[in-house]
Amino acid sequence: MELFGYLASILMGLTLGMIGGGGSILIVPILVYLFAIDPVLSTAYSLFIVGLSALVGAANYFRRGEVEVKTGLLFAFPSFVAVYLTRAFVVPSLPDPVFTLGSLEVKKALFIMAVFAVIMVLASISMIRGRKEAKKAELSPLARALLIGGEGFLVGGVTGFVGAGGGFLIIPALVVLVGLPMKRAVGTSLMIIAAKSLIGFLGDVQKQPFIDWHLLLTVAALAIVGIFIGMSLSKKVSDKTLKKGFGWFVLIMGAFILIDQFSKLS
Repeated sequence: MELFGYLASILMGLTLGMIGGGGSILIVPILVYLFAIDPVLSTAYSLFIVGLSALVGAANYFRRGEVEVKTGLLFAFPSFVAVYLTRAFVVPSLPDPVFTLGSLEVKKALFIMAVFAVIMVLASISMIRGRKEAKKAELSPLARALLIGGEGFLVGGVTGFVGAGGGFLIIPALVVLVGLPMKRAVGTSLMIIAAKSLIGFLGDVQKQPFIDWHLLLTVAALAIVGIFIGMSLSKKVSDKTLKKGFGWFVLIMGAFILIDQFSKLS
């Protein structure tokens, strides 16, 4: 199964490089189902893998002039705070079991995976439906800054809890609230994902007694290979077609994880 895990890591990087998000929500299932890593630990590992690979992708987009640094920082700083607090305090403080349903106990690992799957399904529906071109909201600079910062804090909380980079939430915010062109939104999203994922991982380093650095660096290296492939393919594949196809893939995977997790309750 590990061989499939390594191949899937390239796929994760490919999708991240092509659309600036989405690939990050694949890495937790890859770690859990193909590398047999505990779901809670997988969310920590995913932050490092996604963060390092996104950093490489962001550097390449920056060289093309497709990263809005000021906008990215405005979005990222509140996100940094939220993801660090979530990883350092919220996730470790969750009880195990989280809650009970009659005689059934909902364990911490199962709860995180179920929340993760629900987010995957919601994100996939957004990808399948697509987004209409949005005009800039008629807001004052201060109001727009507050909206962007609030969205950043919310996305950071989600990132910290489930270990996803949050690109599938960041890009709509950048397009709708800021009015960035799609290519610039992708590059800026990668910059934000890289920074907050790596900072979130720092919150876990303090808590984890053992980290498999060999596995982390190997998977991250393969994801970086995928990043370069994805950025090359993005010039040839229709953005609309790519998002819809990936949306259906994520929907199927999210449904599979939900079914798998609910089967463990019986």
